[in-house]
Amino acid sequence: MSGPFAPAGPPSPAGAPAEPPKPVDARGRRELTYAMLLCLAGAGLAFWAATRTWSVELTARGSLPPSRQARTGADLLPWVSALALVALAGGGAVLATRNRVRRLLGALLALLGLAVAAGGGYGLVAGFSGQVSRQWPALCLVGGLVAAAGGLLTALRGGAWPAMGARYERPARSGKSSGTGGPAVGRGTRDAWDALDRGEDPTVS
Repeated sequence: MSGPFAPAGPPSPAGAPAEPPKPVDARGRRELTYAMLLCLAGAGLAFWAATRTWSVELTARGSLPPSRQARTGADLLPWVSALALVALAGGGAVLATRNRVRRLLGALLALLGLAVAAGGGYGLVAGFSGQVSRQWPALCLVGGLVAAAGGLLTALRGGAWPAMGARYERPARSGKSSGTGGPAVGRGTRDAWDALDRGEDPTVS
C-alpha cells in the first residue's frame, strides 16, 4: 500500500536505534555486589571474632599471683578460623566465576558459613575452663550466618549474573596489522624505532 498513510516498515538494521541497557543486567550486578559483600563481611567478621579471647584460665601458684592463660577461638576450635578463611577467599572468587561454577561456589559458601556459625553456636554453650566470654562466639555465629546468606543468594541467582571483565578484554588484531608487510607502526614500537634508525618513515608501508 502506497501513499502518505502507508504503514512504516521495520527499521533497517543499520539505522535501528541503540537498545537501552537491559534492567536485568543492572539487577544482576546489584545482586552480585550484595552477595559478595555478604560473603566477605560475614567471613571477615567470623574470622576476626575467632581470633579474640574466648576464655581465660587462671592457675593458682601458692603465694604468687595466679598465672593467666588466654585462649582464642582459634585455639579452642581451630577449624572455625580455617573455614572462615576459606569462605573469605571464596567470597572474592564469586566475582571471577560464572554460570554453573558460580552457583556451585555459592552452595559451597553456604555450607562453609553454616559450619562457621555452628562453631560459634558451640562456643556459646560449651563449658570451656576458666572465665568464658560469650560475645565473640556470638559474633562468630552472626558472621557465619551472614556468609551463608551470601552463598545461598549466589547459589540461587548467580547463574544469571554478569561475568567479570568481558568488556575490558582486548579485541583480536586484524590480519592486516599482524603481517610483516604492514606499516612499521602496526608491527610495534621496536620496528618503528628500527625504521627511524635506518632513515625510513615508520608511518609509510
